Amino acid sequence: MEQIRVVELFAGVGGFRLGLEQASANFQTVWANQWEPSMQAQFAFDCYERHFGHRPEHVCQNIVTAKEGIPPHDLLIGGFPCQDYSIAKKDARGIEGKKGVLWWEINTILQTHRPRYVLLENVDRLIKSPAWQKGRDFSIILRCFYEAGYAVEWRVINAADYGEAQRRRRTFLFAFRNDTALFREAAEGICVSGLKAAHRLLLQDGFFAPSFPLYGFERKYSEGWLDEFQYLDLKDLSAKQSCHFYDSGLMVNGRYYSVESIPVQFPYRPLCSILEDCKPDKRYFLSAVDMERWQYLKGAKHELRHRKNGVPYFFSEGAMAFPDRLDLPSRTMLTSEGTVSRSSHVVVDPQTQRLRTLTPIECERLNGFPDNWTAGIPERMRYFTMGNALVVPLVKAMGRRITALAEIDQSS
Repeated sequence: MEQIRVVELFAGVGGFRLGLEQASANFQTVWANQWEPSMQAQFAFDCYERHFGHRPEHVCQNIVTAKEGIPPHDLLIGGFPCQDYSIAKKDARGIEGKKGVLWWEINTILQTHRPRYVLLENVDRLIKSPAWQKGRDFSIILRCFYEAGYAVEWRVINAADYGEAQRRRRTFLFAFRNDTALFREAAEGICVSGLKAAHRLLLQDGFFAPSFPLYGFERKYSEGWLDEFQYLDLKDLSAKQSCHFYDSGLMVNGRYYSVESIPVQFPYRPLCSILEDCKPDKRYFLSAVDMERWQYLKGAKHELRHRKNGVPYFFSEGAMAFPDRLDLPSRTMLTSEGTVSRSSHVVVDPQTQRLRTLTPIECERLNGFPDNWTAGIPERMRYFTMGNALVVPLVKAMGRRITALAEIDQSS
């Protein structure tokens, strides 16, 4: 089998590449880019190069200018910046946000290089962004792929449903060019059988189902034609278009079909399974000084607050488990993990029975990285990069599926 040439965008600490290389030796990364504009020191890129080498094809520059050096490739991958789509960010602007606009850099690469496959990852809220015009951003992304000559299958996957120790829901988007075997199968099937063929692809024969099986679908779906949005250009479409997309879907030749899926739930790994055996350093244990703050952050609230303009309002939120349950998968890990914050995990240490936060190694394990993958960068950045990372075993499974599809395409 021929090598599958890979270009990696927004590479972080290398989770995508790690998963693909675990899946097959046929993946060859020919170019990778990681650059954090808000930071002077590029810790994630340093971590990436520590594992994959200091090479000319590993680039730490703004993708806006760096993309000019991208070579021909077969597979484009990346976890493009999610802050502007995330519910964790107040007033997220979606595809119009400071980082959301980086979608257009991906689109330029699609138009220029037209790789055979594209695999992207983002937060689960991507398919509903922005809040005031649900589905607008995803409509634009689908329209871009359609105009570039691709079909797209997407799935929102909760890692815990497929045997991992973290309830991390992420949107994965797989696009395949119009000269691939999977595209021909999808286009011909839908032409003959309509939405029944799309339904079958999502449930059995498409990209995700063989690796992440489904029991079936709920009675919720949407379907239509992107061509029915008769606007002059994407800018005009973005001002008017909204659509309800569900967590599983397919777009072929401008026709989309989206349904709410029911996953086959594999036995999950509980949070206790990733805890270190040895007693952690004392800095991870909760101090008596901070205990009142922790209890307040984790507790239920209904309190009077004031907006910036002085207008009063009542803020409410429910209580969280404190400490986190060890017999269940963890909650989604955020970039603030390890700090005194509502989102940080607090566990009962098995060795001492005292309350503590997770260690960096435990955070790496939650995402399926080898122990000490992020060692060598500041500890705060170890937490931050794991909060941004994806769950590596999911990518490994997708890599195996891509390899199978590539074998079919190379033999045809």
